[in-house]
Formats: sequence, C-alpha cells, structure tokens
Amino acid sequence: MLQVSRKFEYGLHAVTYLATKGQGRVVTVKEMAEDIGFSQEFLSKAVQSLKRAGIANSVQGVKGGYTLCRAIQEISLADIAVAIEGKPHLVHCSRDVRSCEVYSSCQHKGYMKKLQNTIQDLLEGTTISTLLEHMGH
Repeated sequence: MLQVSRKFEYGLHAVTYLATKGQGRVVTVKEMAEDIGFSQEFLSKAVQSLKRAGIANSVQGVKGGYTLCRAIQEISLADIAVAIEGKPHLVHCSRDVRSCEVYSSCQHKGYMKKLQNTIQDLLEGTTISTLLEHMGH
C-alpha cells in the first residue's frame, strides 16, 4: 500500500531537527544522527539533497555542519519530498501514460489522479512551522 519512503523520513527528520535548533544554529550530521537515532551515512545523503534543493546550507570548517537557509514557514513537506525523491507519482501513468499497458481502458485513473492531487495538496499546504506546532514545539 502507500508508504512514505525511508529517504523522505530522513529528510523530514533532518529539517525538523534543524528547525528546532533555531535559525542560524549550525549542526553536524553526526549530532543529528545521534540525537534522532538514524544512520549517519543515510542522513548525510538526505542533507546533501536538501542542500542541493536550497533548503539547507552547509557551513565549512571546524565549527561546520548544516543549518536551514529558509524560514520554516516557507518550507513545505512537498519541498522536502521533491528534494529527496523528485516529483512524487502515486501510479505509473501519472509519470508517463505509456508506462501503463491498460491506461486507455483503465477505470481508476481519474480516482488515482484525484488521490495523488489530494496528497500533493496536503504536502504543499503543510509547512515545517505547521508541523512543529502540531508536535508541540
């Protein structure tokens, strides 16, 4: 069934962790991994993807690490999903209709498109700020 990827979880946890540390605070991947309980290797890959997408910024040097480079009110879960996974596609035909051998006769494509749009709208409408409010931060 539908399941959020582990890579997305790593990215989401990294962003919320950085957000709880405060704007401009530099945090190492090692610190994040130890506090969250994730693999440092996989967390590092997720943070690199966030950096490429302009969500996180790296600071070089002895006191180096990562920080958020956008306000938490401006980072949506969709931004994180795209940074980590690329544009989400619930079913093959949403990426390319030629990838589905039953597309022309499929009775479910309208519903599946609606479901995908609903999920996308929810991701786009949920910011890190909103998520943290629900977590009690």
